[in-house]
Amino acid sequence: MKITPITYVVITTIIFFGVTIMAALEASFGWVFFLTVIGQMLLVFIVLKVLKDNYTTDKTFEHFYEDCPIKPVVVKAENEKFR
Repeated sequence: MKITPITYVVITTIIFFGVTIMAALEASFGWVFFLTVIGQMLLVFIVLKVLKDNYTTDKTFEHFYEDCPIKPVVVKAENEKFR
């Protein structure tokens, strides 16, 4: 079973939310520090996982976002005076 990089992102996000909640509730410094260090190591790990992921696409920057395609805007400047 292959674990996708997004799974690691979700796990790391949950750990950092846990650290935030524990710090706000004044939990033991040892636990907050431990989870922060674990979260930072996971963050480096997921960056490497995402960068090394075998993902290809045929989209370019001209496609902008798939969920909200935009059409190129052509602006015609008439009678512009440059200083």
